[in-house]
Amino acid sequence: MSTHIGAGRGDIAQSILLPGDPLRAKYVAEKFLEDPVCFNEVRGMYGYTGTYRGKRLSAMGTGMGIPSISIYVNELIQEYGCQNLIRVGTCGSLKKEIGLKDLILAQGACTDSAFLSYLFPGSYAPVANFDLLRTAYDLARERELKAYVGLVKSSDMFYGEYDQPGAEHWADYGVLGVEMEAAALYTIAAKYGVRALAVCSVSDSGYLDTELTSEERERALDDMLLLALDTAVQFTD
Repeated sequence: MSTHIGAGRGDIAQSILLPGDPLRAKYVAEKFLEDPVCFNEVRGMYGYTGTYRGKRLSAMGTGMGIPSISIYVNELIQEYGCQNLIRVGTCGSLKKEIGLKDLILAQGACTDSAFLSYLFPGSYAPVANFDLLRTAYDLARERELKAYVGLVKSSDMFYGEYDQPGAEHWADYGVLGVEMEAAALYTIAAKYGVRALAVCSVSDSGYLDTELTSEERERALDDMLLLALDTAVQFTD
């Protein structure tokens, strides 16, 4: 048992999906995993382990933002030996051609958070594990999913992100979307030499006046969740 996760040794699989919303972890477990067992309810951050295509896989919420995911990823790696961590979440599109329900596979993560300045005297570039990224991209192409590969911005802001001065400047330099966790996930994974990937479904856009309803988000997320599950299982013993 770690400080924030109430699981015992061996309760968590080496491959784990990490939605921000703990109820999405519950959804993954109930809809896609066989014989899921809840290993964590501390602070309402549900975590489950079951089997998928004959392999043990886990899913656990991380909460919103860099500080929250940093706590859980550190403990999942150091205390429970997780080797393959895939963030499954939503993001906002910064490109006109990337619409609602499209997928963004985060090749790298920029950030305006102070998180990296605590660790490095200069600039650090957090990137995804190439093997996970390539596997997810190939699967997306096979399934004819509309998936884009490139940079995301991990922001500490949620409200007002599109109105922030200079927001369009990120898009001018190739940033595809904005979310809140990938930069921390990639940095911590690199520190411990494990694999990490962020797969995001677009739920809103600065170019549109509409966004997905909660019901639409749930249905749209199924393609993303299956893509992540089928990617993770290929790296699971």
